Amino acid sequence: MANQHKHTVTFYPLGCADTTRIDLGNGRKVLFDYAHMRNDNGRRDWYGEDQEDPRCDLPKLLREDLSAANRNYYDVVAFTHLDEDHTNRADEFFFLDFSSAHQGKDRIKMNTMWVPAAALVENRNELCPSATTIQREIRHRFDKGSGIVIFSRPGHIKEWCERTGRDFESKRHLIKDAGERAPGFKLDEDGLEFFVHAPLAWRANDTLLDRNDHCLVMQALFEVGGVRTSMLLTSDALKETLSDIVQTTKRHNNEVRLQWDIYATPHHGSYRSVGPVKGEDYTDPTEDIKWLLETQGRTGCIQVCSSERNPMKGTEEDNDDYPPHRQALAYYNDVKIMKAGDLEVTMEFPNSNAPKPIKITIGSSGGEIDRSVASSAAYITSHPGNRAG
Repeated sequence: MANQHKHTVTFYPLGCADTTRIDLGNGRKVLFDYAHMRNDNGRRDWYGEDQEDPRCDLPKLLREDLSAANRNYYDVVAFTHLDEDHTNRADEFFFLDFSSAHQGKDRIKMNTMWVPAAALVENRNELCPSATTIQREIRHRFDKGSGIVIFSRPGHIKEWCERTGRDFESKRHLIKDAGERAPGFKLDEDGLEFFVHAPLAWRANDTLLDRNDHCLVMQALFEVGGVRTSMLLTSDALKETLSDIVQTTKRHNNEVRLQWDIYATPHHGSYRSVGPVKGEDYTDPTEDIKWLLETQGRTGCIQVCSSERNPMKGTEEDNDDYPPHRQALAYYNDVKIMKAGDLEVTMEFPNSNAPKPIKITIGSSGGEIDRSVASSAAYITSHPGNRAG
């Protein structure tokens, strides 16, 4: 019998940072990344005045949702990679098995963690404090042999295990490669399955590892009433990684896995996920990106960019190198027009004065943005925070 329960996907306004929550109709919950970026002391506006930080109070919102569901855990928490803008203050929020100091009763549990191989093997000296703590939890669960899935080619994990004195064979069951379904979810039972697109590989020398090239990229395929809705979760994937995914998918005649109705635009609206040159006013996409967005995107599709406000031409934000880049967003806007769809920036929804979470309801008619959130709020003039690269 086809699943009849609606699902929701929520994107949070965190500046140039990512947290995405998936709520299934059967009550299961999945969280992709955790980055609490709000400064309780406010941020500085252009004139040096302290102003309220418009980025959301992420732990408050997540706790309220969990409390309403009468639970203190997520079925899965995925860390797409260990950059600060995907892990900030996660060590303050989650219950961590490796450390009694991180096991207060108010902490939120993670039944299963999903991470790319890079999160397991990379040099912790290159990580921010929160990510270092999360990596300790990842390694603890890996060593224990439960509560975690590592996405990687098994051979690469084997090499790392040999170098670090770990028994690989007892951990093989924790490892899933690209081109497979992620474990734990089934369309006929949950109305959702995850297909793994990346990481495709990682460099043996972890000191050279680029997290953006080796982050988790997945298709979340929902089904309600026999109707399927596809969402691509792209994290901080750059154009080279996305091109590899496109070419690999075509080589396996599996293009259906790159069709999409919801596209979480990669790398906070960076042009580096679209084309090689930023451009004066427009980033021209590579052929693979053009195919992914223009051929694979369905009519009425939704694009969501987790980023600060789209910068105005000639402003300080526009002239620095950090995303979002208005040139890339100009291309995404063309896709929006071409597909008669939607394009929303998290720090601009429903307006840039008082951004609210973007909630997409997925039912038998596909995905639809909930636009019922209040749009009236006092005007806030805050200087953009540190934008992620």
